[in-house]
Amino acid sequence: MQLGTYGGAEVHRTGKMLIVRFNEPHRVISTSRVYGGMHDDLQCIFNHQSCEPAGHHRKELKAIVSDPLRYQTELCEQYGLPGLTASLGTAANMHYAAIETARFRNLAVTAICTGGVEGNAGRAGDPASVWEGEAGFEPLAASGDEPPGTINTMLLINRELAPGAMVRSIMTATEAKCTVLQELAVSSRYSDGLATGTGTDQIAVACSLGGGSPLTSAGKHSKLGELIGRAVSRAIGKTLALQNSLTPENQRSISEHIRRFGADRTGLTEGVARRLPEEAAELIRKNPLALDRDPLAVGAACALVHVRDKLAWGILPQSCMRELFVMHGALLASAVSRKSGEYAGYAARLEHEQAGMDNHVFLEFIYAACALGYREKWNN
Repeated sequence: MQLGTYGGAEVHRTGKMLIVRFNEPHRVISTSRVYGGMHDDLQCIFNHQSCEPAGHHRKELKAIVSDPLRYQTELCEQYGLPGLTASLGTAANMHYAAIETARFRNLAVTAICTGGVEGNAGRAGDPASVWEGEAGFEPLAASGDEPPGTINTMLLINRELAPGAMVRSIMTATEAKCTVLQELAVSSRYSDGLATGTGTDQIAVACSLGGGSPLTSAGKHSKLGELIGRAVSRAIGKTLALQNSLTPENQRSISEHIRRFGADRTGLTEGVARRLPEEAAELIRKNPLALDRDPLAVGAACALVHVRDKLAWGILPQSCMRELFVMHGALLASAVSRKSGEYAGYAARLEHEQAGMDNHVFLEFIYAACALGYREKWNN
């Protein structure tokens, strides 16, 4: 199925493949294990769904790491593709791919993205899971099977780019990806930080050759950089919504914003419930969304989480930690109870709660603030 023509390239979806065929010469830079790096002679790039997102242990997957050339050659033969091809691989559904084009005058940038972040979202600098040595990849002590989750981007530009600008385009596209994850507050699965990508993200950028002087800048100050940012961020936002139902509306949740500290919705509900009288505890267990997704409570919880981040990053001094937590905890209690006039009383009561940067201690403080407000919510 042809999905469109973008400059001198055609985009097709066939089975588990998204294929970009070049009708004219292109320069390509990619993370592909076969014909990766920069090339001016490739005829095609593709994005292939190689497995299901979880619990799928195909024997062919070992060849991706052990013999990537053979694996790609077999795919190209199966789908009738030329040998000079760069490839991306993923567990994401090709039917959830998003295509976005941004234009200015005679310049057009098209981003074709697939993505999933549920199992593999991470922050740059998180603990690694493998070491690559002379004998290949060695699992590190604390690592298990690599969880699913990959954001793949194929970027098409209808003007020639100088080699340096090709490299810079990857930087700009990566920054655009990070903005989407930042705005959605996606949690790292490996630390208590916000995610900047996944551990297996891949990219291929292709630009048309000829037709004028090569563009030399793909940074944020150039129009090309702006178009890359707009196209990539829109496409990644759309594909994550399709693949993971990851939308701003679904992220309107206390549990999503404290997930990186070790809690989920059940943990939030039970953490609050065990601090309540029996009747109120049963009520919140039967109505967990009433707390978890209330806009005022979510806003106050986000403020508290953000303050913790500012403390962790050194922007706010640790000497102010307790005061800051109590202030924002009282705001959270007020939001849950809908009684803003009780703020000072809530702050005084939270003074007696343990507060700290340790993830468990921090979560217990959030539970205490929510329970304080929930206990007062129905008291006239």
